[in-house]
Formats: sequence, structure tokens, C-alpha cells
Amino acid sequence: MSEDFNMSMRKFLKQVGVTSQQAIEEAMRKAGNTEGKSFAAKVVLTVDGLDLEHVVTGKIQG
Repeated sequence: MSEDFNMSMRKFLKQVGVTSQQAIEEAMRKAGNTEGKSFAAKVVLTVDGLDLEHVVTGKIQG
């Protein structure tokens, strides 16, 4: 794969990581006291034009 492809994919994944963390932190603040609580999280990645649906699940501790 080309260097342009690698750079654009890394830029996209960095944007996903940064904006996702910001959204989670904001939701946690709005939820109030989340200490000791656990939250199930799921990300679904799809790419138009490719036969791709990638699911990542996990837990976020408050």
C-alpha cells in the first residue's frame, strides 16, 4: 500500500481516538459521580466501498 494510504489511515485513526476520548470524558462528566462504576463500550467501524464492519468492545471504569 502507498505511503499516502498509510498517512491518511493514521490521520483518520488519530482523529477517531482523540474525538472518541473527548466524547467519553464529556459524557462521564455529565453523568456525575461514576467512581467505581463500569460502562460497556462498543465501537463499530464501517468503510464505504469496502466490505468492512469491525466491532471493538470493552469496558470503561469510572
